[in-house]
Amino acid sequence: MIVGVGIDVVDVRRFAVTLERTPTLALRVFTAAERERSVASQAARFAAKEALAKALGAPRDLRWHDAEVVSDENGRPWFRLSGTVQACCDALGVSSVHLSLSHDAGVASALVVLEGGTT
Repeated sequence: MIVGVGIDVVDVRRFAVTLERTPTLALRVFTAAERERSVASQAARFAAKEALAKALGAPRDLRWHDAEVVSDENGRPWFRLSGTVQACCDALGVSSVHLSLSHDAGVASALVVLEGGTT
């Protein structure tokens, strides 16, 4: 059963300008490993976190670091959840989180689908 769906898009150039203007944003939003990635990849990860929040119903108490976007050995992205985000998923009965990322032509996008038990 689908518990939630979220999508988000980010203008990569605008995101880069925002990071330059507000350097502490990267510290607040990204883990150390995420901060090492290119700005296009960071923009996609920001979109992923926004899409995840939307799929969860946009609760206000989520912490950005509690949803780290990592990649498996084949480069497929997935979330490493903890803390506030894991607790929200548990409360909603989420058993699987599906993530798709893209960045092309100056735009980064992310789609998140949350699955739960069947009813």
